[in-house]
Amino acid sequence: MPHRNRVTPYGDVIETEARGLLFGNRGVLHDDRGKIVRPFRGTRWIACRLSFKGRRRPLLRPGRFTELFFLDEATALAAGHRPCAECRRGDFVRFRTAWAATHRGTSLRVGDVDRVLQAERVGPGRTKRLHPAEIDTLPDGTMIARDGEAWLVFRGELLRWTPFGYGSRHALDSGRVQVLTSPSIVAVIADGYAPAIHPTAR
Repeated sequence: MPHRNRVTPYGDVIETEARGLLFGNRGVLHDDRGKIVRPFRGTRWIACRLSFKGRRRPLLRPGRFTELFFLDEATALAAGHRPCAECRRGDFVRFRTAWAATHRGTSLRVGDVDRVLQAERVGPGRTKRLHPAEIDTLPDGTMIARDGEAWLVFRGELLRWTPFGYGSRHALDSGRVQVLTSPSIVAVIADGYAPAIHPTAR
């Protein structure tokens, strides 16, 4: 039976047999029985490599961070996670460089970056915060919300997100949409940080 540890672009944690390309965490979300009891704990939301230096850890240990999994990096970024500074050092440096270029005059300390992201990803009642934008201004790798589903902006099309990959696709239209990916991360992507995208998108 699958664990409830897979993250959607909305930031929800769901139960599915689908596998993901990235691993990460946002604190201790489960109780001593392994049941998810909170959406997050703290502001340090990261996305990591599936394997790093041969480390292995049992899932959902009491008092330890909840292991989460993402279809791909576009999903993790839409949910509000950033690259891990340890296991994905190269990606983190690229992310921080783009952050510096798009957030001139602000602190580059990891804790300060995380606080900016927290304000952009979490709304009232710990709900997912959405951000209006013109769809034709969004870079590839951005996710939008439409009819309760998540859609990836990619190569002139919108691709419907599913836990197993990207499904139906439509030509990119025009108009105002609700964006799942936070404005700061959209700016980072637009500056050249290209998130890894699941092979089904291609």
